[in-house]
Amino acid sequence: MEVKPPVTDAHSAIMTRRSVRRYLDKPVPKDALMRIIEGAGRAPSGHNIQPWKLYVVSGQSKANLTANIVDVVKNGDPEEHQPEFDYYPSEWIEPYLGRRRAVGYALYESLGITREDKAGRDAQMRKNFDFFGAPIGMFVTFDRRLSTGTYMDIGMFIQNILIGARSEGLDTCGQAVFCWYHNTIRKHLPMADTELLACGLSLGFADPEGAENGPIARKLPVSEYTTFLD
Repeated sequence: MEVKPPVTDAHSAIMTRRSVRRYLDKPVPKDALMRIIEGAGRAPSGHNIQPWKLYVVSGQSKANLTANIVDVVKNGDPEEHQPEFDYYPSEWIEPYLGRRRAVGYALYESLGITREDKAGRDAQMRKNFDFFGAPIGMFVTFDRRLSTGTYMDIGMFIQNILIGARSEGLDTCGQAVFCWYHNTIRKHLPMADTELLACGLSLGFADPEGAENGPIARKLPVSEYTTFLD
C-alpha cells in the first residue's frame, strides 16, 4: 500500500476517503490542520445556527485522556458507561446487519483475529482510545437543547472534516465508541453541561503497512440507493 497523496478536487477527496485504523508517528502540519477546521466550519446548517463545537487533542492532553479511558474500560462497570443518544439500533435487521458484519469480519480477518479470540478483539477495540496511533484526536459536540435536525447539521460538519483531511493527504476515522465514555471525556475537555458528545475522530497520516488499513468497505452502487424519475 502506498501513502495517498493530497487530492486537488472534491470528487477525488470523496472517493478516496476511508476509515483508517493505524497511523504513522508523523505530526500533522499546523497549517493543514487549520485549513481542515476552517473548511469544516463552512458546513451548512438550518438557519445558519452553526451548532457545532470542536475539541482538538494532541500530545500530553491526548495521552492523559487515552490513559483515563483505558483505565475505565479495564476497571469500570460497563453499565455505568452509556451514550446519551442511540446511534445504533437496539435490534439489527437486514440488510444493515449483513453490511455491519462484513466490515467487522474483514477488519479482524486482516489482523488474523478469529471470532473466538475475545482477548484479541478487545485489544483491537481498545486501540480506539489511542486514536489508533494518530497524532490528532478530535471531539465534536453540540447543544443538547436543540432538536433532531441538528444531527444533520453535525453530520455535514463532520463530513467536511473527513473530506478536508483527504484534500491535505491525511486520513481519518470517525469513532462513535467515544460516546460511551462521555463522562470521562468531560473531565479532560472544557465542555458545558449543555453539550452532547456526537463522536470522536482520529486524524493523521495513514500507515501504508498497517494490515487493518487494507480492507476497503464495499459501497453500494448508485442503482441500489437512487431512483430517477423523468
